[in-house]
Amino acid sequence: MSMFYGLINLPWWGYIVLTLVLTHVTSICITIYLHRCQAHRAITVHPIAAHFFRFWLWATTGMETKAWTAIHRKHHSRCETIDDPHSPQVLGLKTVFWQGAELYRKESKNQETMDRYGQGTPDDWMERNVYSHSGKGLLFMFLVNVILFGVPGIAVWAGQMIWTPLAAAGLINGIGHYWGYRNFECTDAATNISPWGIFVVGEELHNNHHTFGTSAKFSVKPWEFDLGWGYVCFLKMFGLVSVKRVPPQLQEVPGRQVDLETVKAVVANRFQVMSHYSQEVVYPVFQELKQKGSEGKERLTRHVRRLLILEDSLMDKNKQAELANVLKHNETLRTVYHYRQQLQAIWGKTTATHKELLDALQEWCHQAEATGIAVLQQFVKRLRTFTSVSALRGAQS
Repeated sequence: MSMFYGLINLPWWGYIVLTLVLTHVTSICITIYLHRCQAHRAITVHPIAAHFFRFWLWATTGMETKAWTAIHRKHHSRCETIDDPHSPQVLGLKTVFWQGAELYRKESKNQETMDRYGQGTPDDWMERNVYSHSGKGLLFMFLVNVILFGVPGIAVWAGQMIWTPLAAAGLINGIGHYWGYRNFECTDAATNISPWGIFVVGEELHNNHHTFGTSAKFSVKPWEFDLGWGYVCFLKMFGLVSVKRVPPQLQEVPGRQVDLETVKAVVANRFQVMSHYSQEVVYPVFQELKQKGSEGKERLTRHVRRLLILEDSLMDKNKQAELANVLKHNETLRTVYHYRQQLQAIWGKTTATHKELLDALQEWCHQAEATGIAVLQQFVKRLRTFTSVSALRGAQS
């Protein structure tokens, strides 16, 4: 009987708890080391912690740091295109959800991807002679499980092997680009799929992450919980992690007028600005028109409300035609949509000087106020108060 159970005999529920704990540790290693540290350089990790992360990932996933990092960077660089290694918008949700591990293995053999996107990853003796041999890591974990837990350890090991493809490849790469809510209109289809954070340690906040890719913290709303950020803060207390970037914050100083600091704040926080515009201008106008029963009320569906704020790059011809038909019958809605597009175009002026951007923003504010639309005028009033953090500190000093 002892040989059947190995060195450690647990009750039946103990093996379930053990599997959950071990897979959770794996998720922590992926989000902190592979994702936030290696792929995006949002944090730096102490060598002691880094070696533990690398060892654990070698034993429990067989993933190489360079391969995972390169594939993830390529995903961000080529998101929702035919070059994206795992886009459900291109390949289909079913393919990415069930065949995510196969897609990863296929892309890891693409030398061009490894060379272009895998730069700056570890290349020491351990990486070349130990961690690059993924099969040996999985075998090592299998033997440890069998020695410690006997035959039940095989089931624990199987749970470990299934977890990463299911959670990372299926849930995040699949559903995280297909279903869920969006705080920000980033240029791809990434969504947030809360409240599954305890299972995937914050990775479910995928829309937030794709909007602020180099941020170490994924949560941006008061109700969102990034468990991975909690672990980052915990390790930071012991000097094992240092944070380099977090999401930018919009600052407001009442009584200001549009100046260069306003321009800097609006450009740097453009996703938050557009989110405010949607919540404070587009949605109220949409809802008022719907309640009044204005002409074309039957066209003002929830789907159309979504189209009014949808990122242009995600708008196909059918959606464009549907939106154009609605705007044709609603002048006020057409006006606020027009000013949304004009505001967005300001930070698209990548070759403009600071003065040209300032002139453009001041003119936008002047024309928006002249529309007589109350919610738009109120938004302009608030936009004038936006400033950068440095300017805010200067005003307070």
